[in-house]
Amino acid sequence: MNLEAAARRVFAETYAEARTRLIAAAALRGASIKPYLNPNRGPDGGEIATDTIWLGPKDASNVLVMVSATHGVEGFPGSAAEIDWLLENGGRDLPDDVAVLIVHAINPYGFAWLRRVTEENVDLNRNFVDFSQPLPENPGYDELADAFVPSALDEATLMDADARVLAYETKHGRKELMKARTGGQYKHKGGMFYGGTEPTWSRRTLEALIADYDLPERELVAVLDYHTGLGPYGYGEPICGHTPGSINVERAKTWYGPSVTQPDLGTSSSVPKVGLAEHGWMNALGASVSSIALEFGTYPPSNGLRVLRQDHALHNIGPVDWESEETRRIKEDIRTHFAPRYLDWQEMVIFRCRQMIGLGLRALSR
Repeated sequence: MNLEAAARRVFAETYAEARTRLIAAAALRGASIKPYLNPNRGPDGGEIATDTIWLGPKDASNVLVMVSATHGVEGFPGSAAEIDWLLENGGRDLPDDVAVLIVHAINPYGFAWLRRVTEENVDLNRNFVDFSQPLPENPGYDELADAFVPSALDEATLMDADARVLAYETKHGRKELMKARTGGQYKHKGGMFYGGTEPTWSRRTLEALIADYDLPERELVAVLDYHTGLGPYGYGEPICGHTPGSINVERAKTWYGPSVTQPDLGTSSSVPKVGLAEHGWMNALGASVSSIALEFGTYPPSNGLRVLRQDHALHNIGPVDWESEETRRIKEDIRTHFAPRYLDWQEMVIFRCRQMIGLGLRALSR
């Protein structure tokens, strides 16, 4: 199916719709779904879950894993890519000894509530640290915590907050500002990019499904973790957070080519970060895994700061009135920033995801 038609049929408007489309696509392929039910409910009162689908030999030596919604609201393109692959391929021509594991909405709360964080207000992609050890420090975030997420959103407060952020950037440079804001922090629970104080439900669920599907016993595991918000509009950047020079990252570069970028080497639109899901995969699988965050660009980071600031402030106040005009405006802003509804952007997502899945499967077949 061409890109326009595919984009129109696989991009959903809500988490509930995305889950319904996934279940329908799996049924068309005769595939069964194993759900991991989240104890919370969506804003419509509906059930939310991480749904998993296995296609291919149960004892396959090599597995391609697709993960959507690590960052909740970023789940729309990841879900679309998973559904598109099910409808277009669905395991009909998998290479010998290769299987595919689809993980739909590893952070179902964030997907359903249009948040980037989990129900614990934790950035899942900063949660994979050893909580028995001293937690990473981020003095830059500490300095700007109440500028990134002010206690109020009136014009005077925001002007003062923005002035402080600009002053920090002027003094330290843009890269240091991005490290301060997005690198990960473990002190400010209501703030952005908060890594938490213990493993979240989503982290525990990822670790459980890794064990349930015997992934540590496989020879090779390729992970495609879908993300949005950094880089040029519509471009899917394959970001590898494994340690530079490791077999994990060198293998990924061989599989996907020179477009693979590395934050630790300064070649990526992303800065180095702590507590990434890649670290969780490494802890579980060691040298057998190569993980890529496939990051689709949307709008400038300044807009990302604006929409995240609004959303955190909204939820910090207390219970959210989903029907209020302010809530609807804030949720529409964050939805638009992380999952644009424009057809050109959606077509670029489908094209790049098909390309990367194909590269991963061909690499595993070798």
